Amino acid sequence: MLELELTSEQQQMAFGAQLAAACEAPCVIYLEGDLGSGKTTLTRGFIRAMGHHGAVKSPTYTLLEPYPLGQVVCYHLDLYRLAAADELEYLGLRDLLDERAVMLVEWPEKGLGVLPPADLLIELSYCDAGRRIRLQGKSAKGRMLIQRFNGVD
Repeated sequence: MLELELTSEQQQMAFGAQLAAACEAPCVIYLEGDLGSGKTTLTRGFIRAMGHHGAVKSPTYTLLEPYPLGQVVCYHLDLYRLAAADELEYLGLRDLLDERAVMLVEWPEKGLGVLPPADLLIELSYCDAGRRIRLQGKSAKGRMLIQRFNGVD
């Protein structure tokens, strides 16, 4: 497990960029935290670091936003408005999961039973200084990602 405190939006985006530098596809990352805790901000930093130059918006209404980035495809899911986990079947989630896929999932608890298991769980919470970010490796790949992240400058 790794825990950090970040004090600004810029630090959250930089954290996302550092995480992207350490990440290898395929990978599933769950992002948990209250509204406004910075899940989309972190994801924005991650996706931009992977090479996307346009806007990175929260897919709150579309549920899924794909970002084809050369050898990798980042899928940003926001399940906040999902009424039932089986609605994810309509997105063709199983077809998206291949060796090129990196999936970042906000509000993953709403898709339990249908979502693939997480390699990495990122929990974001409020703290005095700004945000506390806790990373937990949920698979061997996730634990290796945390080790790699620690080695990224």
